[in-house]
Amino acid sequence: MTDTTRTITRRTMLLAGGALLAAPAILGFPRGARAATTLTLGHNAAPGNPRGTAADEFGRLVGEKTGGKYAVRVAGAEQLGNEQSLLTSLRTGAIDMTVNSQGSCSALVPEIAALGLPFLFADSAAAFKVLDGETGKALGERFATVNMVPLAWWDNGIRHITNSKRPIATPADLKGLTIRTPPDPMTIDIFNTLGASTEQISFGELYIALQQGVVDGQENPLTNIASSKLYEVNPFISLSGHKWEVSPFLISQITWARLSAEDKAAVQAAADEATAMQRGLIRDAEAKHFATFKADAKLKINEVDKEAFRQASAPVAEIWKAKPFGAFVSQLIDAAKA
Repeated sequence: MTDTTRTITRRTMLLAGGALLAAPAILGFPRGARAATTLTLGHNAAPGNPRGTAADEFGRLVGEKTGGKYAVRVAGAEQLGNEQSLLTSLRTGAIDMTVNSQGSCSALVPEIAALGLPFLFADSAAAFKVLDGETGKALGERFATVNMVPLAWWDNGIRHITNSKRPIATPADLKGLTIRTPPDPMTIDIFNTLGASTEQISFGELYIALQQGVVDGQENPLTNIASSKLYEVNPFISLSGHKWEVSPFLISQITWARLSAEDKAAVQAAADEATAMQRGLIRDAEAKHFATFKADAKLKINEVDKEAFRQASAPVAEIWKAKPFGAFVSQLIDAAKA
C-alpha cells in the first residue's frame, strides 16, 4: 500500500467515523413524541474531541429541555464544510449553529483574534475570568453585526508546537521551519515574529499535509493533537504555551429570531450546561494527554524557554494596539492583568 493510499484511507475512515457518530445526531427526540423541528449544528472536531462530545450533549439537552419540540443534528469532522464555509452557512441560515474557531471567526469579527495575544493568559481559567465578563459582551455585540449570536464561549485550550524535524526550545529553533496555522492573523503574526514561515491549511487536511511534508509542523492544544492523531506524523511536541484560543459557540440570528422566548431560554440553558461539560473535558483531557505523550517512547516532548519566547513575541502586542480596534486590545490586556 502506498503512502497516498494509506493517507486517503485514513481520511476516508475519519470522515466515515464522524458520519456514523452524526447519523444518530438528531438528538433528544423522545420516543412517541410528535415530529421535532430539527436544528443543524456543524463543527470540525474529530470523534472523541471534547468539542464534539459536548456538542452531542447539547443536542440531547435541547431535546430534553424543549420537551421534544426541537432536535439537533450534530455534524462533526467537517461533514458540512470547513469552518469558513460553516460561518457563511450560518449567516445565511443554511445551518443553525456552529462551534467554530477563533481564527476563522476573526475574518468577520477581527477583535476576537486579540484573545490570542502571546502569553496573554496563563491558563483557560484566567481567560474565562475575562471572557465571561464585559469582554464577552463586547464581542457578542460585534457578532450581532454579522448576523450571529454567541450562545457560549468554549475552550480551545493553551496551544503548543509540534513538528517532524527537531525539538523547539528557543525561538531560534523555529527558523527554517514551515508551520501550519489556522487562518488567524494573530497566530500568523506570532510565528512570523518568531522567525518561522507559515502556511494556512484547513484543519481537516492537516494530518495529510504533515504526513506528506507540505508543512513541517503546526500548533494546537494537546486535545486536538491527540484526537486528530497529529503526533503520528509530528513526534516532536514542544510545550510552548504561546497562546490561548476560544471556540465560539454561535447560533444564526435568523434561527434565533424564530425561537420563542421560552425556546430561547431552553436552548441557552442547554448551551450553558454543555459549556460547563466542555470546559471540564478540556481540563481533564489536557492532563491525560500530557501524561500519555510523556510516557510514549516514540514521542519527544520538551519544555521551552518561555521567557525567550515572551521576549521574542512581545512586538506582536504593539502591532495589534495599532489596529483600528486598538482600544479594545489595550482594554483586553488591562483586563488580563487585573
